[in-house]
Amino acid sequence: MLNVTNTEVFGWQAAIRGMRNPKNSWEKSDTYSTPSGYKEVAWLIGPNDLTLMKKLIAAGSDHSKFMRMIHVQCDWEAPLYWWKEADTYKVGTVRNSCSTMHKIMEHEFTIDMFAHEHLDAGSIATLDMVVFDLNQLRIQYLGTAGDETFRKSLWYQIIQLLPSSYLQKATMDLNYAVLRNMYHSRKAHKQDEWREDFCNWVKTLPYSELITMTKEELLESIKEE
Repeated sequence: MLNVTNTEVFGWQAAIRGMRNPKNSWEKSDTYSTPSGYKEVAWLIGPNDLTLMKKLIAAGSDHSKFMRMIHVQCDWEAPLYWWKEADTYKVGTVRNSCSTMHKIMEHEFTIDMFAHEHLDAGSIATLDMVVFDLNQLRIQYLGTAGDETFRKSLWYQIIQLLPSSYLQKATMDLNYAVLRNMYHSRKAHKQDEWREDFCNWVKTLPYSELITMTKEELLESIKEE
C-alpha cells in the first residue's frame, strides 16, 4: 500500500514565465490565478500556455525544463520494500523520512504498521508471530537500563528482524519532470503500490495530463484543440 496525503502543488507562475523566456513571448501568456482557499491560489492555465507546454514536453526533456519548476510536496507512507525501489529516483527529489533508528522503540508494534493486504491466513499468522517477537524485544529494551551493550544488541535484533513490509512515512519534494519519468517507468509495474496507488495519485494532480500523456497523445490533443 502507498498512502499519499497533504499534497501541495506550486510554482506555476515562474514555470510559465520561464517557459516563455527563450522567445520573449510573455505577452502571449493567458494563465491567471484565482483564490481557492485560505492562503492558497489556483492557477488556471490558458489555452495558449497549455498548448506550448504540450509542444515542449513532446519535444523532449531538454525543451521542457519548465516542468522542473512545478513543485509537488506531500507525505508518502509506504512499506520499506517500496521505498527501496522509489530511491532509484534521486535527482530532483528530497525525502525527509521518519527515523527507524531513533523512533522504532517509541510505540508498541501492531499488525497495521505493516503492509499485509495481500497476505493469506497462513502468512498473517506468521506476521503475527513476528510482531509478537518484536514486542517482546521492545519490552526487554525498555526494561533494560545501564547496560548499553545489551540494549544495542536488542535494538539490532529488532532492526534486523523488521520485515520489509514495515510502513515508513516521509515528506517528499518532487517536480513534474521527475513525476513524468516515474509515471511512465512504473505505470505497468507488477506492484500495486506503483501501478495503482502511485499512478492514480498522479492523476489527481493539477493538469496531470502534462505528466501522464505520451508524446503522441500530447501532439494529438493539440490538434484537437
